[in-house]
Amino acid sequence: MGNSSNDSSEEDISESEIEEYEDKSYEELKNGNYHVKTSDQCFSCPYCSKKRKRDYLYKELLQHATGVGKSSSEKRSMKDKANHLALAKYLEKDMMDVDGTSDGPSKKPNSEAPLGCDHDEMFMWPWTGVVVNIPTILKDGQYVGGSGSKLRDELIARGFNPRRVQPLWNYRGHSGCAVVEFNRDWPGLHNAMSFEKEYEADHHGKKDWIASNARGSGLYAWVARADDYNAESIIGEHLRKNGDVKTISEIMAEEARKQSKLVFNLTNVIEAKNKHLEEMQRIVSEASVSLNNLIEEKDKLHQAYNEEIKKIQTSARDHFQKIFNDHEKLKLQLESHKRELDLRGRELEKRDAHNESERKKLCEEIEENVMKNSSLQLAAVEQRKADEKVYKLAEDQKRQKENLHRRIIQLEKQLDAKQALELEIERLRGTLNVMKHMGDDGDMEIMKKIDSMHSVLREKEGELEDLEALNQTLIVKERKSNDELQEARKELISGLKEVSSRANIGVKRMGELDNNPFHEACKRKYGVAESEERALELCSLWEEFLRDSEWHPFKVVEVEGKHQELIDDNDEKLRSLRDELGEDVYMAVKAALIEINEYNPSGRYIISELWNYKEGRKATLQEGVAFILKKWKISR
Repeated sequence: MGNSSNDSSEEDISESEIEEYEDKSYEELKNGNYHVKTSDQCFSCPYCSKKRKRDYLYKELLQHATGVGKSSSEKRSMKDKANHLALAKYLEKDMMDVDGTSDGPSKKPNSEAPLGCDHDEMFMWPWTGVVVNIPTILKDGQYVGGSGSKLRDELIARGFNPRRVQPLWNYRGHSGCAVVEFNRDWPGLHNAMSFEKEYEADHHGKKDWIASNARGSGLYAWVARADDYNAESIIGEHLRKNGDVKTISEIMAEEARKQSKLVFNLTNVIEAKNKHLEEMQRIVSEASVSLNNLIEEKDKLHQAYNEEIKKIQTSARDHFQKIFNDHEKLKLQLESHKRELDLRGRELEKRDAHNESERKKLCEEIEENVMKNSSLQLAAVEQRKADEKVYKLAEDQKRQKENLHRRIIQLEKQLDAKQALELEIERLRGTLNVMKHMGDDGDMEIMKKIDSMHSVLREKEGELEDLEALNQTLIVKERKSNDELQEARKELISGLKEVSSRANIGVKRMGELDNNPFHEACKRKYGVAESEERALELCSLWEEFLRDSEWHPFKVVEVEGKHQELIDDNDEKLRSLRDELGEDVYMAVKAALIEINEYNPSGRYIISELWNYKEGRKATLQEGVAFILKKWKISR
């Protein structure tokens, strides 16, 4: 096996041959000519000399290989750079495949401090690096040097990801020093330590700078600590102005306190919202009971109104019948008197033949009878006129009653479409109008009933206004509470999107098509060689079908008296899918159809929903919060 010491004895390569030599070294690494992985979490650089060799984490070794390969330092030979570029390529392509993650086998979450750091050592906070021995030149009486952005870009290219590089200036100009600011998190500390270790591996760390009495060549760099913070120099002065020194333990404890406080505050807010929601539900329940009572009272009033109308109609019909009977009786009496007078006239005529005196007397009686008969005829004419007037009056009353009945029926049809309390008020008004028409003859009992119904009408109108105001207030409050709960649910869904589906509570994409049955079916039908490509084509095709709003493979059936939408098994596309690819693929498409029809039937696109995987149902907001609290307690 070779290393950099062997390479240095050979003739160096030109810049144009770097790519070819890099491919050659990469093939040697793939063939196992060099050992890179020393243990489960430790790696070593096979191209650095033994005196430089040390153990790296995956990410540290990747940054080392990238930094050396892209370095502009003349100390590194072209072969050395090509070897390190090949090592970086090998780590990114082959080692990532072995470990299943680009972060290497350490699998250390970004939310924790990197391994190898002394948690009680005082570091500059925020994480800050120090760069010295930056080349400067004297120009117009002032020292000038390279810009901070240029140095920052170089460090980013080497994988250290600084946030900003700030050169330090004094009265003479550029001091030849700069501070490198990293992100205020654990990945930032990880980058800072990799930055320091890279320069230490290249013999350009802090100890090397002190050993060279500040006269070395090239840049020297390290992570700022307590001694740099307290130093009486331009670096120490800048550090004291822009930060503080803390241990990793203090920073971790402070983050834990902040997170605990945030969770406590969120729990209190959710409890308050739940109490408020319960109060709103109680008020709505009370209002519903009150509304039901009002509807029952309205029904009772409506029944009383109908009974009262029937009584009025019966009374009017009896009154008309009585008048008609009286007129018939008078008419019979007049006819009886007329027949009696006719008989007496004929008797007088007979007596006229007996004697003159009797004739004279008869003539007188006849004349008298003629006069009486004339009076009776006039009385009969008047009686007929009276009968005609009574008949017309009865007809008018009948027409008025028919019109009134039609009006009542029309009002009932119109009022059926209105709300319960409005229906009651309008019917009360209709009752008042009817009683006014029937009470024009001055019936005091009807007038009292009209006044009583007026007072009831005013009370019901007042109750209706109060109830509408209360309902409107409750609706606004309930809508506001629901909006707040929906916002909280959206935030919870957003925060749980990265949680594995193996957890009890997580986020499920409703309407998403399961690809595994397609892959299995294609393996059986087309073989392993073509299965991947065929499965992708079929999945894409059926995802388009699922999003097609014009395709609606559902039928409506009645189940236990209720209409439900079910999958139409006779749909042409579904039947063809089942015949070609089997039952598993058919059930996967059917499950996606049911989910998208239930959760987003109009848009027909995939939406995220908070899901209880253990029970296979939509999770409640309370279950989601309880899951976050449990996860936080475990991680703490």
